[in-house]
Amino acid sequence: KAKFIDLEEGITARLKQDELTGLSSLEIIDILERPKGEAQEKKPAIHIVDGYGRDKKIPDSDAPSIYTLPGNAFVQLTDGQDIEVGSIIARISQESAKTKDITGGLPRVADLFEARKPKEAAILAQATGVVSWGKATKGKERLVITDEKGKETSSLIPKTRHINVFEGERINRGDIISDGALSPHDVLELRSLHELTEYVVSGIQEVYRLQGVTINEKHIEVILRQMLRKVEIVDPGDSDLITGEQVELATVRETNLKLSSEKKQEVKYKRILLGITKASLATDSFVSAASFQETTRVLTEAATTGRRDQLRGLKENVVVGRLIPAGT
Repeated sequence: KAKFIDLEEGITARLKQDELTGLSSLEIIDILERPKGEAQEKKPAIHIVDGYGRDKKIPDSDAPSIYTLPGNAFVQLTDGQDIEVGSIIARISQESAKTKDITGGLPRVADLFEARKPKEAAILAQATGVVSWGKATKGKERLVITDEKGKETSSLIPKTRHINVFEGERINRGDIISDGALSPHDVLELRSLHELTEYVVSGIQEVYRLQGVTINEKHIEVILRQMLRKVEIVDPGDSDLITGEQVELATVRETNLKLSSEKKQEVKYKRILLGITKASLATDSFVSAASFQETTRVLTEAATTGRRDQLRGLKENVVVGRLIPAGT
């Protein structure tokens, strides 16, 4: 049977007539539209109970069958109604797709190339394990993920966000906990480098594909490679590097080869994603960076720190009037 929890008409739900069918059904009021105070603390949910009113467990787990309802969902059941496996509990109306043109799509391409964090970014799981709820704080829910060894990872999620996971559910690191646009930095940190390249390449291709433009993926991948050129030092090992320092990946790999041949502790690092503007300014060559943006700042910094430019890239050789090092 279905048992309603915190479903109170006028506080957390309202009767609304469906425009398509003409039938009235209960609609969950979004948390932001509810009156302040107790109404915002309530969590509308449907519990699945047996004939004696005891919570039924999710198969293969000890967690009770509880379905929390997001804002603007239409409840398809009545309190106490008998239900079976596969019964529809609630409907969520989807917005019809807006017409897209290239002008609407280009800011999306710019956001991906600049590696900007979206406003309402999707919240991803920080670890693999079983979900449970901890002590909530004001305006935020505490989500606790316990792995097989009993190690707990907790994260705070605003109460205004709809959470896609249930208590007792098993999730993997990088799974979506709350919907939204994915942040490329989170994809790199919590999923993998391969998933990040897939996400960026497909996101950019999607915009151009809508206009019937075909772009070979290698062009996007070359740009992405430059964006992923830097790494952040996690543990410097026996090297001269500093924790938190941003260094070229090639430099760290060279250092690690040298350290391993000397049987010393290698450098531990994590890959980081820089936007194209930031990546251009963070290059080892000050001539290349100065020819791009913030010329005065770049040249002042280079002069005060006594930097040397090895003229390895194309841009710096063009600036000083030499032949480009293109292997010809």
